[in-house]
Amino acid sequence: MTMVKNDSNRWQFNRQVNLSVLVQLMFLASLIIGSWVNLQRQLDLMQHDIARVLECQKDFQQRVESLAAKSIEHEYRLQTVEKVTSQVRAERDAY
Repeated sequence: MTMVKNDSNRWQFNRQVNLSVLVQLMFLASLIIGSWVNLQRQLDLMQHDIARVLECQKDFQQRVESLAAKSIEHEYRLQTVEKVTSQVRAERDAY
């Protein structure tokens, strides 16, 4: 683009587009599109990874709940064993 001063003291643009400007614009457009495609691919990978993490978290939560239930069950069993043991000792000491 060139600017030319005409007689009425106003600047006028001479619009000429050369081949190098078109090549640069095409290159810029291809970089933008390539970046966009790359970002979309990375977002898809992140979505897959997050879905996998959530799935693993659910499995882990189920295991923790199972262990908590077993722990409570074993605690009751231990209390029962201690109670029976103390009763047996009390009966043995009574004789």
